[in-house]
This record gives sequence, structure tokens and C-alpha cells, in this order.
Amino acid sequence: MFTGIVTDMGEILELEQRGDLRARIGTSYDIAGIDIGASIACSGVCLTVVALGATPRNWFDVQISAETVNLTNVGGWKVGKRINLERALKVGDELGGHIVSGHVDGVAEIVEMHDEGDSTRMTFRAPEHLAKFIAPKGSVALNGTSLTVNEVNGATFGINVIPHTKDVTTWGAAKVGDKINLEVDTMARYVARLQEWA
Repeated sequence: MFTGIVTDMGEILELEQRGDLRARIGTSYDIAGIDIGASIACSGVCLTVVALGATPRNWFDVQISAETVNLTNVGGWKVGKRINLERALKVGDELGGHIVSGHVDGVAEIVEMHDEGDSTRMTFRAPEHLAKFIAPKGSVALNGTSLTVNEVNGATFGINVIPHTKDVTTWGAAKVGDKINLEVDTMARYVARLQEWA
């Protein structure tokens, strides 16, 4: 379980197809505090640590199934790409964003961007089947970042990214056309399911 508050920007150091895709991710995390088998959200995708090392810099390896590659933007990862990282939530941690599972629902696309004051307003197109779960002033996780929805128009929705978020996440390098991992708010999913039974 995560909160969508990114705590590091990792870098893809190696990618290797070994049945499943294996990725080595450089990090500023203290690897002495990471256990084999730990979960780390990598641009919103909950992945399991299978190896750790510190040469030439701190890194961890994850294995990524074909299902995950097909349902997320992981298929577009390249060596050198920066990704948002978040360690799993611990009991007693501050819930600064919203409850995020790290189970990506689909891939959205940035269709428009423009500056509004110091912030950047971005418009996304969600997959049609996920649009009903996105509500104005609700929460979404985009590439693992907890963000508030400004407005919704059919399958498109807008958010604002403040300068701090652009500085400490990969959002500072976002551009129109980027494919973005989207996880809808868990509560919205359950409310929609309950309405189906009402």
C-alpha cells in the first residue's frame, strides 16, 4: 500500500528480458533499509525487489511480468529513463496523499499542457472504461503521484502540477503524448460497484 507521495526519482540502469522483464533501478534510497521481497512503487507500479547492490551507485532489481508490461507504460521504459519511486507505507506513516495500491488500472495520455501562473495545467485522456471512476475534486494516481482532479469532460480530465511536484518527481519533464500509468481512487471503484447492485 502507498500514498502517492513520491520520495525519490529513480533511473533505469539496465533492462533484460529473462522470461520476465528484469529492470535495475538506480536510487538514492539507503539499500540497507530495503529487504529482498519488499514492494516499491515504480512510476505507480507495485514491484517486488529481487536483488540489491551499491556499485557504482545504490540500485535494486525488480522482475516485471508480461501482464504488467502490457497493461502499463513499462513497455516504454529505456535505459536512462527517470521514474517516480515510493517505498511501501508503514503503520504510523503520514497519509499525505490518498490510498494507492500500486495496481495500475490503465494508461492515460497527456493531450494538452499549458502554464497557469507557476503551475502547469495538464489534460489527460483516460481509457473509456475508466472514465466513470474519475470525478472533479477526486484523487487519481498518475505515474505513482497522488493528484487532485480539477475537471472531467467525458474521458478527459485535468490536473494542475505545482512547482514543488515538478521539482521532486518526473512531472517536470512531462510532455504532450506521454503515456501515463493511471490508478483510479479505490473508493470510487467501490462506489461504482455498489451502484451496480443498487
